[in-house]
Amino acid sequence: MCDNHKEHPDSYNKNGKNRRGTALEHGKEHTSDHARWSRRNFLLTTGLFTAGSAFMLGNTRLQALAKSPMFSAINAADNDRILVIINLGGGNDGLNMVVPRFNDTYYNLRPTIAIQEGNMFALSPDFGMPNTMNSLQPMWNNGNMAVVHSVAYPAQDYSHFRSTDIWMSGSDTDQYLATGWVGRFLDQEYPAFETAPANFPVGLQVGNQSSLIFAGGDAQMGLTINNATEFYQIAQTGQLFDVNSINTDCSYGQELLFMRQTANNTVRYAQAIKDAYDNASFYGAYPGNSLAYQLALVARLIKGNLGTRVYMVEIGGFDTHANQNDYHPGLMNEIATAVSAFYNDLTLANRNQDVLTMTFSEFGRTSGENGSVGTDHGQAAPVMIFGGTVQGGLKGEFGEISTVSYYDQSFTTDFRSVYATILKDWFCLEPIVVNAIMGREFPLVPNLLPECTPSLGSNDLAVLLGHNPSLTQAGTILIKYAILQRGLVRLQVLNSAGQVKATLLNNTLDPNSYTFPFKASDYGLPPGNYIYRLETGGKRYSRQLRVMS
Repeated sequence: MCDNHKEHPDSYNKNGKNRRGTALEHGKEHTSDHARWSRRNFLLTTGLFTAGSAFMLGNTRLQALAKSPMFSAINAADNDRILVIINLGGGNDGLNMVVPRFNDTYYNLRPTIAIQEGNMFALSPDFGMPNTMNSLQPMWNNGNMAVVHSVAYPAQDYSHFRSTDIWMSGSDTDQYLATGWVGRFLDQEYPAFETAPANFPVGLQVGNQSSLIFAGGDAQMGLTINNATEFYQIAQTGQLFDVNSINTDCSYGQELLFMRQTANNTVRYAQAIKDAYDNASFYGAYPGNSLAYQLALVARLIKGNLGTRVYMVEIGGFDTHANQNDYHPGLMNEIATAVSAFYNDLTLANRNQDVLTMTFSEFGRTSGENGSVGTDHGQAAPVMIFGGTVQGGLKGEFGEISTVSYYDQSFTTDFRSVYATILKDWFCLEPIVVNAIMGREFPLVPNLLPECTPSLGSNDLAVLLGHNPSLTQAGTILIKYAILQRGLVRLQVLNSAGQVKATLLNNTLDPNSYTFPFKASDYGLPPGNYIYRLETGGKRYSRQLRVMS
């Protein structure tokens, strides 16, 4: 979608800094930003036959995982709650999704694309939703849907590429994390799976976007499938590629057979997906769109008890720089009809109480329409939350709309507050663990979910939060852990035979999260494989550790 128009004199942020790349008129910078955004997807497809990386076969991409904690047997979790994340790729125009009714600034800045009062249903006296989304009205009226106003982060980065990574990782704008917020949650929630391999994924993603969200400390925590068609093929057949119709009389056919067999064998949890698919069926009617197709399969796998804790699906097309009314209303309808059918399916199966769904987009759009009857990269946008246990309604404060065209709607809720609320009150983690996963404490979104007490997380007294090399101290490994109850704490390093080689800590600690800087040479330990073990309250928590030279 390309359209040339003159650079608007107000295409600057409130600090006077030109947001190059956020609008069509920025020319090469805008094209470059999209290229970088797409390049991330391309990089995720390289590395054929490399365990733990993605590979390309023909036009099909699949990410296959090396042995990791997610290939380990998962003891029955203390709760079976599931999170489904819907990624609205491209930067969703939240002002045309949750509309400020009777707001003169909104209508003055959007003379062409604003949603008129007669074309929306009321969420409240002050806000409405376009009639293209009226499939969600029953969920709203029943209190099974919430909207968190004006969600973003400080010092907005308006690049698709970078802002997507920020949302996936939960980082600050100037902080570059190699792990995702979901990956860190899964990494700590199931720390003892390495010794008991399993054949199903705890995280599952459909789509091309960055899988940083599932990156844990040591490995990817989720299976990434390129699109819904591949997802459906795996679910139905237990394999990704047909190996029966290949002509092996030529070398090309033999090589193709080898690659397809390798791909099918690498997806070692495909059979588990097929089994879950066969154990359930579709309930109710789904509309004929891509998002509904993905959610229908997710619902069937949930009903078939696959065991996956977090799913992520995607719908693209939200980068509406030009002729927005030709695209955005249809996207709103696709979201609404797909989510409505998804929860109707789950309700008929008595699983709607077990599944929480949230939407997110990497950023919002400018408050005013541009010269191409579209909107450019902006800051804040609403997040929608669905589920049988959601405390419905409007949450947070609606951000101010600038009276100057091309400026952003201000943000009022940090996106990490939404994540922290889900971790604490949906997955039932202790606040100390939530803070460790998120990097620091973020205020919870009030009245979004019922408070989860007592904690149902898998770690009752302590938790090992993983380890990583220090960026400032050469040869030092930072061992991270949290204590949930005051008591004597002992941290030791053992060799592979289980013999204690070093005691790092033996002291009484208060509830908090901690980091221990471990340097093997300080304890006379040569390079090799070790285990670090935390003991407190009569229980032990262990993880593997490799010391490099």
